[in-house]
Amino acid sequence: MKRFFFGVMMLCGVTGLFAFSLGKYGDFKFEKMGENLYVMRGPVMAPNKENKGFMNNPAIIESEHGLIVVDPGGSYNVGKEVLAEIQKVSTKPILAVFNTHKHGDHWFANKAVAETYPKVLIYADAHMIEEAKAGEAEKWYNILERLTGNLKGTKAFAYPTKALKSGDRVEVDGQIFVVRHPATAHTDTDLLIEHVNSKTLFLGDNVMRGRFGAFDESSSIHGNRKLLEALMKEPEMKLYVPGHGRSGSREETVKPYLTYLQVITEEMKQAYDEELEAYEVMDRVKARLKVYEKWDGIAYTLGRHMDKAYGEIEEMEE
Repeated sequence: MKRFFFGVMMLCGVTGLFAFSLGKYGDFKFEKMGENLYVMRGPVMAPNKENKGFMNNPAIIESEHGLIVVDPGGSYNVGKEVLAEIQKVSTKPILAVFNTHKHGDHWFANKAVAETYPKVLIYADAHMIEEAKAGEAEKWYNILERLTGNLKGTKAFAYPTKALKSGDRVEVDGQIFVVRHPATAHTDTDLLIEHVNSKTLFLGDNVMRGRFGAFDESSSIHGNRKLLEALMKEPEMKLYVPGHGRSGSREETVKPYLTYLQVITEEMKQAYDEELEAYEVMDRVKARLKVYEKWDGIAYTLGRHMDKAYGEIEEMEE
């Protein structure tokens, strides 16, 4: 009996070793969100050595003969961890991958998937593929390596292989996906991916929950706001999966980020009309955004977002 008990304890210990664990951030696994839909919610913190650059929300859809993955993660090493967790859900082969946009924290793990499943089809917006190959991949590699030190094995990049445009309908083993490409929102390479079967919308970084990220030169804060306002008027899906943070209903997931964008753009327009600079209205902006004080990144992104929104207004008013 003692020998049996010891064996069970050893087995539990070995099994624990194979959990996707990130120390103080906890263990990560796929949670069932629908009949054949699973989502892993990554940490909301910016990439660092402790989270190893894992911060997004990989998802899997199980079909009759295989699996479809959305945004597998931000490095080859993260991808291997995510793959191990996928195999705990199902040992079926991965048939296809969808990437939501050009930022490497969402798609660098393509490398691990393609290495294991060489015939996998990897879908993304056509412009995303162009941008990634033109230098965006290298830029993000350098950023994530500097912040995390966990990019070993990520090169050569596994770029998406199948280009999509807005309105395309893709069927993979009976699972239907409809994609749309907003002209400019979080970036100019975004795809919103609707999984028709489960009535789920994958939002990419056009929506974040619990954290704030950067808007770069290819982004539009006003475009992002316009996109989310349109989403709020559409027939509601069952589930909304943001690029970062908890998935949920439209009110839970889309509305908070939209409200933030509305406050920023409204306040910057008022500042512009009052002939004030963005920094001069920081206090009143913070007062309207107190509910977001605990969202990761607000301390160092708020001022940048205000400057970005103000600059866009200047361009629109010229």
